[in-house]
Amino acid sequence: MNHSDTQNQDHNASARATALAAVKNLNIKSTSKVKYQSSGRVAVIGGPEAIEFAPRLNASLQTQVILLHGTEEPGVAVISVGGRPVCIEGYLGAFSIILGDKGKANYQQVDVDLILDLSPDPLLTMPLKPPGYICAGIDETDLVSAEQQLLNLVGTFEKPRYFNYDASICAHGRAGQVACNRCIEACPAEAIMSLVESIEVNPYLCQGGGVCATVCPSGAIQYAYPHAEDTLEQIRILLKVYREHNGKDPIIGFFSEADGEVIEHKPDNLIPVLVEELASVGLEVWLSTLAYGASAILLVDAGAMPSSVSKQLEQQLVTVAEILASMGYADNSIRLVSPESLNTESEPGMAKIKNASFSGIGGKRQTAFMAIDHLYAEATHPRPMANLTVGAPFGSATVDATRCTLCFSCAGVCPGHALQTGDDLPQLQFIESHCLQCGLCTSACPEDAISISPRLLFDREIRNKPRVLHEEPPFCCVSCGKPFATQSMINRMTDKLGAHWMFQDERAKRRLMMCEDCRVSDVVQDPVAMKQGFEAPPRQH
Repeated sequence: MNHSDTQNQDHNASARATALAAVKNLNIKSTSKVKYQSSGRVAVIGGPEAIEFAPRLNASLQTQVILLHGTEEPGVAVISVGGRPVCIEGYLGAFSIILGDKGKANYQQVDVDLILDLSPDPLLTMPLKPPGYICAGIDETDLVSAEQQLLNLVGTFEKPRYFNYDASICAHGRAGQVACNRCIEACPAEAIMSLVESIEVNPYLCQGGGVCATVCPSGAIQYAYPHAEDTLEQIRILLKVYREHNGKDPIIGFFSEADGEVIEHKPDNLIPVLVEELASVGLEVWLSTLAYGASAILLVDAGAMPSSVSKQLEQQLVTVAEILASMGYADNSIRLVSPESLNTESEPGMAKIKNASFSGIGGKRQTAFMAIDHLYAEATHPRPMANLTVGAPFGSATVDATRCTLCFSCAGVCPGHALQTGDDLPQLQFIESHCLQCGLCTSACPEDAISISPRLLFDREIRNKPRVLHEEPPFCCVSCGKPFATQSMINRMTDKLGAHWMFQDERAKRRLMMCEDCRVSDVVQDPVAMKQGFEAPPRQH
């Protein structure tokens, strides 16, 4: 190593220390708290090992054995499962173990504060178990550790409420149609459930993984502690101060709180940012970080990430790599790495650009587009568009004009208002920057006339400009002349109702081509129609 390299390393290390000191006391917006209350009622679940271990637990713990198999022994409080189905619900301080079938003689419910599961395969299978649910092996060391964990979970506890949820922009469901399930599929704690029209997050089961906010295409779920805008402000200041103190080629490294100890083994130009979980930061934070002047981003994974989270994070990485490559930047500027490879991951990926200074106060998509617009403006040879793989939160919609009747079912369910009616004109308009690629429009269309495809237009004006997907001349009422429908809609209605017994005479058929007001007026003046209204329909032979 020559003198120049050593000098650069010294500058980088000094600049990094100054930058970290500058954000040490940065104000983080507070969030509400979730409270747990545990009095130490413990259910020990397992076979003979549960009966053997339960009496050894500290006397301050009130123990109940749920015996999955084996023989009961005197002196130990035991409930034998006896082949009944077992269901566990709840969290620290409020667990319910349900045996048997509700409403039947074999039904039994056991309420406890804590659960120690000693079975070889835990009864709860989600990657992140609820707070208060402890799985342990039956070796002495494991059992001693489990007992200490139980004792530490007696009392009153608080944690941040990690999320905010805005149902009005949620793409999960509309009008009975379910489309986007990304947050439900990604959550390793199974804390999110479908309500069809929206979702519900259980704050007691949520453990702050944040992948739900990362994969949400609309920003309906937001990570609340810290807020994305606080994280971005921290990163902006880190990079600004680092450069002001002669730091070169800054790399931002995201580390989860649990992996904080690996931070010490890093290159001198790698600036660490601690987050609750690695997946709590996603596309809009990464792109903003590059726009602020980071030469690369390393997501440091020590291997504890659940597979459902890893899958979603990889999808985000694919999307952001496609966006960067289409602008002419290195597609490996954001990389998922192991702690062991940190010292070999010091090479920057980004070309030097003018540093952005925007904040992240505008919400997920607005922040993402500000970053994209800045990177696009700084790019040397960008393409006009990025073709993206399925799963990306940006894209286009097209309409089959031979099928579409302009019923506007798609516009009625679109959570991002990407699809809109033409006000007084029979036309369907589309604003590409609003499209979430959720698929609600394709599910709601009764004619299967609409399709979506992922892509990203870089020209902001074109992306934000409404364009007409389909339009028709208006059909005017044959009685008053007022436009009220389209020709294709009238044709479809007359085809479907032409064989109906109420529309067999010419006057009734003509009513199908009238506006609502004229139709009602004509019915009350038509003695045949009025008579039909009071008679049962003719029996079909």
